[in-house]
Amino acid sequence: MNFIDRAVAYISPVAGLRRAGARKRLQIINSGYGNYGANTMKKSLKGWLFGGGSAKEDIEDNLTVLRERCRDLYMGVPLATGALKTCRTNVVGQGLTLKSQIDYEYLGLEEEAAQELEARIEREFSLWADSTACDLERLDNFKELQQLAFLNWLMSGDVLVTLPTTKRVNMPYDLRVRLIEADRLSNPNGTFNPHIVGGVETNDAGEVVAYHISTHHPLSFEYKERKWTRVEAYGKRTGRRNVLHIMNRERIGQRRGVPFLAPVIEALKQLGRYTEAELVAAVISGMFTVFIEKDAPGEGAALGETVEEELQVDAADENSLEMGNGVVMELNEGEHAKEANPGRPNTAFDGFVTSICRQIGAALEIPYELLVKNFNASYSASRAALLEAWKMFKMYRSWLATDFCQPIFEEWMSEAVAKGRISAPGFFSDPMIRKAYCGAEWNGPAQGLLNPVQEVEAATKRVEQGFSTREREAVEITGTDFYRNARQLRQEEKALRGEQKEEKGGGKHEPGPEGKEN
Repeated sequence: MNFIDRAVAYISPVAGLRRAGARKRLQIINSGYGNYGANTMKKSLKGWLFGGGSAKEDIEDNLTVLRERCRDLYMGVPLATGALKTCRTNVVGQGLTLKSQIDYEYLGLEEEAAQELEARIEREFSLWADSTACDLERLDNFKELQQLAFLNWLMSGDVLVTLPTTKRVNMPYDLRVRLIEADRLSNPNGTFNPHIVGGVETNDAGEVVAYHISTHHPLSFEYKERKWTRVEAYGKRTGRRNVLHIMNRERIGQRRGVPFLAPVIEALKQLGRYTEAELVAAVISGMFTVFIEKDAPGEGAALGETVEEELQVDAADENSLEMGNGVVMELNEGEHAKEANPGRPNTAFDGFVTSICRQIGAALEIPYELLVKNFNASYSASRAALLEAWKMFKMYRSWLATDFCQPIFEEWMSEAVAKGRISAPGFFSDPMIRKAYCGAEWNGPAQGLLNPVQEVEAATKRVEQGFSTREREAVEITGTDFYRNARQLRQEEKALRGEQKEEKGGGKHEPGPEGKEN
């Protein structure tokens, strides 16, 4: 009992008893997390200002600021640009490639017939996907659309995709892909409706039923009038998905996605400012300038006037004084110059930046070595970093394939079967048959090899022991298709044997017209 408690108990025993009881109850309450992370009495935690809310308050209400800041970082901070492009390059690369994998056992097909059908599906799909005709705007092919969609998801947190149909010359397929930036998905005229959050409309059960899309980008100055179109999520008669909402949820009840850089916005911005300040200081340090101060009035130009106007950074500001590189400058009467030594380059710069980059990389699941493209560590450390990064890359690749590539492929497959370009009996009559025909894998860029000899030997042993397959290892190591490799190798071996036969028979001469050798 402290002095105050003893004084209160002496003056008013009843009040003292209440204080003692309250203190005992507080000790009981502060158990478990109450003694640690949830404690509000410790000095180390008293200054922690915190608040909580639903996914709407914590996420949706802040998305406008988050998107604009993340895009600004992408355009102006090299580390942010590198982080997003590193993800795009490793997850999507040149684009995810279709590998048809129909369930021929369920369909009752022979293996050879299944392989022929898979080759047919891949050939027909490439006719549509490799052409810019698949894009409603007719600018990108399907692989380029994957890159664009994923990069915009990284910057904005989500992307909308609609699948309209349009006829075009020399293209048998009418399906088109239309990408819509996240900003256009919003509440009509900013109206408040508990069933519409960020332009996503739900029913009482929480099911998404419609999307409200503005006709123009809200930040564009070209259009004054804004209108919204309500697009139902699924067709009432066909059940067809009218809108693909590409997002990755972090909270239950969340309706809009969070930009990839959101957790590290402040760190990236401050690091960008610090880097810029160090760069400017280093430039100034490299400007060795001599000042001449006269006791008598001089007729020379004032400080800053000797730098030619076209070379001045801020010539419009009369109060701005500028120095040139390695110049000798006179000072007018009453002017004094004090040498400022910035002490650059800063020897502590690299260590500090490295530490911050490691924290940013940890938040983004990108190891420092890969984030800054600096592989000075040992082979084991570099390999461990790449393997850890590829866990994240493969996760996002699987997610992109499931939410973007596969739904679009299934829509294209429906059109191909409906038009008779692909034979698939029972496709529209049974969902299981439809699923069997639409089985597919989406392969992207390979991980790469740090030690090709050791890793190829390891892959060979995995295949020999039945832990993997040649098809899987071909995808993992080189990003190629095993069966296409086998066919190409057979052709090359055939061609090589033909050349060897020609070389062996090179000494023989064909007889001339009269039966004599030429």
